[in-house]
Amino acid sequence: MDNKKIKKVLHIVGSLDESAGGPSRSVPQTCEQVSKLGLKIELISRPSDKPVKINTSKLFQVNFYSTINIFAYCMKLSKKEISLIHLQHVWDPYIHIVAFFARLKGIPYIITPRGMLEPWIMKQRSWKKKLGLFLYQKKDLKKAAVIHATCKLEETNVRNLGFTNPITIIPNGVDISKFPTEEPIKTDQPRKILFLSRIHPKKGIELLIEAWSQLTSDIRKDWVLEIVGNGDANYIKSLQEKIAKQQLEQQLFIKEPVFGEKKMTLFRESTLFVLPTYSENFGIVVAEALASFTPVITTTGTPWEELNTHKCGWWIDLSVENLRVTLQAAMQKSPEEMLLMGLNGRKLVEENYDVKVVAQNMLKLYHNILDK
Repeated sequence: MDNKKIKKVLHIVGSLDESAGGPSRSVPQTCEQVSKLGLKIELISRPSDKPVKINTSKLFQVNFYSTINIFAYCMKLSKKEISLIHLQHVWDPYIHIVAFFARLKGIPYIITPRGMLEPWIMKQRSWKKKLGLFLYQKKDLKKAAVIHATCKLEETNVRNLGFTNPITIIPNGVDISKFPTEEPIKTDQPRKILFLSRIHPKKGIELLIEAWSQLTSDIRKDWVLEIVGNGDANYIKSLQEKIAKQQLEQQLFIKEPVFGEKKMTLFRESTLFVLPTYSENFGIVVAEALASFTPVITTTGTPWEELNTHKCGWWIDLSVENLRVTLQAAMQKSPEEMLLMGLNGRKLVEENYDVKVVAQNMLKLYHNILDK
């Protein structure tokens, strides 16, 4: 592929803050790896007090613009300088501004919905979603050269909304080179179960707390469950009250978010990772846990059926009873059995979700769009 034919690809994401979740990490990681393949990338986002650490280079630049400034920036967009625009999200007016000007300037663009068209999401404040579709989002999506889905399930959900654009499936990736290759020494006493994600009603945390409370004290006695992340203060308070009411404060803890090396250490010292979410287009934390040799329990609201097929975790229908039964089964496995599952998970990520492979597939997508 001749990258000289592509002048620059512009990526737009709403936030690169540490607290912003998966896209704030996966987007710059992918951009960095694509730039290492010889393509010039510019990543733009809103200003952030605590942006994630990003390795920029001559071919990969990051800029922060307010909503007013992104409007001014877009007025100067030129097809002579920008070959393609990649929009990372939907619903966000910040993203819509760029989509509008891309059409005005005749620059093709890709949209990655990032799970924001999933059925569970569409049901939340559905009147606002319908209004957003009517005012701008439907047109933004229909005019995209390609819609990028991160899994087959997301492709199906986009099709069910009536969009007929070409759809390309490329999963998110993790930078496997940042994860140690040696098997970790897991926490011995007590053994740790970890939830690490945004603390939000979408994540099914109330069901997890209820399932934990239904485990017998004999099963729970050598374990702790840590819920790590940030979220609405009132919602976190309601979870803490639920924990106190169930008298679980000695084993179940809600902790502040961690990042970088501290987060990786937490993944590696945990015996089990659990993400009981209602809906997730990918779930980058699942891949990060697997890269850390940690088996995973997650739900069929995610695309992680491979947990079952590769024997590195449990992919279950979300309910309190299913969580209770699965937690109990996992907690009764021997350290040797859990290690084997951890090795299987690490192998799965190395072979399918390394960000270097994702970057190569993304580069092919860009060429396919521009070669037409």
